[in-house]
Amino acid sequence: MKKPLSVVTALLLGGALLSACGSGSGTAGGGSGDTIKLGANLELSGQVSAYGSSARDGMQLAVDEINQTGGVLGKQLQLIALDNQSDTTQSTTIAQKLIEQKVVAILGPATTGNTMAELNVATDAKIPIVTPTGTAAKITVDESTGKVNDFAFRTCFIDPFQGTVGADFAIKDLKAKTAVLYVANDSDYAKGLADAFKKEFEKQGGKIIGSESYTSTDSDFRTTLTRIKGLNPDLLYVPNYYQDVGKIIKQARELGMNQPILGGDGYDSDTLVQIAGAQNTNHVFFTNHYSSDDPDPRIQDFVKKFQAKYNRKPDGFAALGYDTVRLVADAIKRAGSADPVKIKDALAQTKSFDAITGTMSIDRYHNPVKAAVVIEMKDGKQVFRTKIQPTT
Repeated sequence: MKKPLSVVTALLLGGALLSACGSGSGTAGGGSGDTIKLGANLELSGQVSAYGSSARDGMQLAVDEINQTGGVLGKQLQLIALDNQSDTTQSTTIAQKLIEQKVVAILGPATTGNTMAELNVATDAKIPIVTPTGTAAKITVDESTGKVNDFAFRTCFIDPFQGTVGADFAIKDLKAKTAVLYVANDSDYAKGLADAFKKEFEKQGGKIIGSESYTSTDSDFRTTLTRIKGLNPDLLYVPNYYQDVGKIIKQARELGMNQPILGGDGYDSDTLVQIAGAQNTNHVFFTNHYSSDDPDPRIQDFVKKFQAKYNRKPDGFAALGYDTVRLVADAIKRAGSADPVKIKDALAQTKSFDAITGTMSIDRYHNPVKAAVVIEMKDGKQVFRTKIQPTT
């Protein structure tokens, strides 16, 4: 009896080893079987669910298109999208779950804080992360050491560039000479934009005549806005996400503040209009990654395809989600493998990638070098105002 049992045991162990070798992401083609798994760690519920949901829809559209044309390396892409509930703790948990499912890259999250929450987990597992819309510089570069985070990338521009573009537009297009900053003191995103805006605005001769702060749990901004109104600035710079900004815009207009209000890509949601009221959004401007009204034929083709699938126009988060999948697929193709480390290396070598949100090359800090747009709100509708190319 002992000898047959030994043979059976050896066969079972051999089968288990073969199974284990075939279940990983792989080093010579990657994926499991005929599938390459891409993880999506996104805000599908919670405070900024509009961002994550749009990014997911853009990602799925790209996956569908790529699969319809044969996939990548002869394999089909599979998008595994999980909900981090707009919460940093959940973001860390979701990243671990995706890694356990043998994804070759993690796309997302949509916000800086949630992206930072997954960074260490993904880096330890040697899985590249590509955030479509996490704009803080520290995602890809460690603030304390200045060292590049090897496995972190993004398809969006960073806050310093966005803040600089905003200040340039305020000075040259809006002819603003004075401005007041109104900044969420518990938001790295808001503080990063405000710092960059202030530096460039003053560099070009503008004057910051006031700086106020609030927390994202606040709902009544009237006392501070009344104080700002007394300063009579040419411009109010409010860099934060749509929930807070919508309330601030509404209350500012109710107080008779009619000067331009300017911010960043966090404004890009229809919910902002619902909160603020359509008419109150007149003279509101924000920097963004793309505009669905941009006449570029490639953009208009993307808009038509997205509308056909989802029955709505794609916002910047959808466009960046779409570009993120295509960028990773391009890296897998160039690497000739779905091994995560090889994908990471190929991402770092990206040059002149033809994206919907602008032709991009990944710089030495793992950030894309590409254009930004400025969008103007008119009666609640987004209108393409101008496109600004990077200076470097």
